[in-house]
Amino acid sequence: MNQDIEEMGPVDYLIIEFPGNRMTGEGLPLLVDLVEGGVIRIIDLVFVRKDADGSVDVLELREIGDELDLTVFEGASSGLLDQSDLDDAGTALEPGNSAAILVYENVWAAPLARALRRSGAQLVASGRISVDALLASLDATETATP
Repeated sequence: MNQDIEEMGPVDYLIIEFPGNRMTGEGLPLLVDLVEGGVIRIIDLVFVRKDADGSVDVLELREIGDELDLTVFEGASSGLLDQSDLDDAGTALEPGNSAAILVYENVWAAPLARALRRSGAQLVASGRISVDALLASLDATETATP
């Protein structure tokens, strides 16, 4: 397994909330394109629902609805996520809503990550800049420019 880890790209996660449990599936073809294009590899994809009492339950793919074809994602589970992870993710959700929790490898970055590891470099921090923060910064820069 250590050799496999050394070959991997960075791993990220997303929690995507669906207000009122309304999943349209509009983004699913784009997710499939990212996988088929070798940009990402799905490690885990779990759908959950947060009940009014705050409990978080896993939704089986068949529970999500007949209008969405999610069969392509069957088996996208490494076992990495346990109930405590799902409960932690649930803290970001409003009661009565559902979410997709996606853990994925950035396959596109694997060659860079391998090269850096071979040279002895190591990742010491990572983060994400929200689109809102980026737009606010760009607006502020544009306003300050004479």
